[in-house]
Amino acid sequence: GMQIAFFAVAKLPANERGTSFFGRKTCELLFKGNGQNLPGFMIGRQLTVVCSFFLVGSFTSLTIEPGTGKNIFGVSDGAQSFLNWGFQGAVITTILASISWQLAALAYPIAFLNMPFTYMLLVIALFLEFTGLCSGAWV
Repeated sequence: GMQIAFFAVAKLPANERGTSFFGRKTCELLFKGNGQNLPGFMIGRQLTVVCSFFLVGSFTSLTIEPGTGKNIFGVSDGAQSFLNWGFQGAVITTILASISWQLAALAYPIAFLNMPFTYMLLVIALFLEFTGLCSGAWV
């Protein structure tokens, strides 16, 4: 959702971008210099999103051996094999961890920027881009 809020406030005049301490700090960091922090954030953001999806996906997946009689909710062995793939974790992660935040950022971009968590995630994403782990993405 951060990228949606960032692109929404990019069109606003500088004096309207942030209404709190963290909102102003976020905009100053994002739009300073020659404008490389916004694309740099987008690259670091991708690495952050991929890592968080794998982490949350591993938390929400199951590893129950079908045929042991311990299937979750008493489902059949075939259904238990399907649940062990982690597909339900991917769907939950996509809906709750991605789309809901994007909708919130689209509806309230200034409020989204004013959160301290947004500034911290921006710093982390810019640091990841600075390390060069994703330098190939600039191509």
